[in-house]
Amino acid sequence: MTVSACASVSALSLGLPLQSAMPEGKGTLPKQMFYVKTPVSAGLKQRFVNDITEITVLSVLNAANTKTISEGKLKEVLVIGVLLSGQTVPIDALEHIAKLRPSGILFVCVRNREGTDECAFAVRRAIPGRAGHIQQNTVFVGEWQEAKNTTVELNGNSIEQIWESLNAQAILNSPNSEDLDLRIAKRVQIAELKALDAKLTKDHARAKTPTQRNEVYAKLHKARTQLAQLEQED
Repeated sequence: MTVSACASVSALSLGLPLQSAMPEGKGTLPKQMFYVKTPVSAGLKQRFVNDITEITVLSVLNAANTKTISEGKLKEVLVIGVLLSGQTVPIDALEHIAKLRPSGILFVCVRNREGTDECAFAVRRAIPGRAGHIQQNTVFVGEWQEAKNTTVELNGNSIEQIWESLNAQAILNSPNSEDLDLRIAKRVQIAELKALDAKLTKDHARAKTPTQRNEVYAKLHKARTQLAQLEQED
């Protein structure tokens, strides 16, 4: 069977079961279906028009083709290839697509860089937060890697367990989904501290008085101490 592909990426190149692969010609999703019938802002429409070349369903994972038990609310996971026109992932467009489907979606973003196809996984997931706070979702995008070296592991005894593992692979580049929210929260905190470090370093260089420099340095030292501790634990 010839299968659907997004540039050089297909279910088979990702290491997914042939039984889960979408046949060639049946996986293409017209971009217009995501912004013609559904009201969207002009900016979001431009993301689909300008930033995405094509959208293709590569695989539909379910209990039958993954040889797992059928339990839980999640019955399938779609693997969708998104061929980019440029180099940047249009996060708002992926979030819009994910909101329209009750199933989990593993986005495989594909770009061509200096003649080489590269991939980055993306998933929409709740941001780990504190108890009592309103849950918010966001799209997490993983690291870019050469398409020829990009594969997916199906770990778990159910689709829900596989979905958690896919989230771990997309966000943390690891198939291990143990304590996933805690590990994601730590990764987010590390990113925030690195951004704060960069900002405070600039503020320190611009400070005009010794008092200002000392105040900024104290904050910078605190941020770097926290960052070093988290990175040591990571």
